[in-house]
Amino acid sequence: MAQYLILIYESEEFYEQATPEDWQKAMDDHARFSQQVPELGGRILGGEALQPTATATTIRGDIVTDGPFVETKEALGGYYVIEAEDLDKAIAIAKLCPAGGGGVEVRPVMKFDE
Repeated sequence: MAQYLILIYESEEFYEQATPEDWQKAMDDHARFSQQVPELGGRILGGEALQPTATATTIRGDIVTDGPFVETKEALGGYYVIEAEDLDKAIAIAKLCPAGGGGVEVRPVMKFDE
């Protein structure tokens, strides 16, 4: 099976203002997602939530700056690495991924001959 990266883009403002109930709902949504993936014939290989963009360090050439490189309404907030039969199955899985009013991006993982 091929591997795909699901990138989760959301508004950071939501999480800055989230109540404990909001956090619990988000966790419940991701738990449900992890149960749905095998039902579609896929498998989660890994994934993590990311710290806010204010904690990022951007490197361009030899220049290192604190924070994200660009200002955006939505930021990369987390990711999953999944295995799926093909891109169509990966897209079906990604459609179920919670993104809190944002969106997700699916990208195939590039494989190099060993």
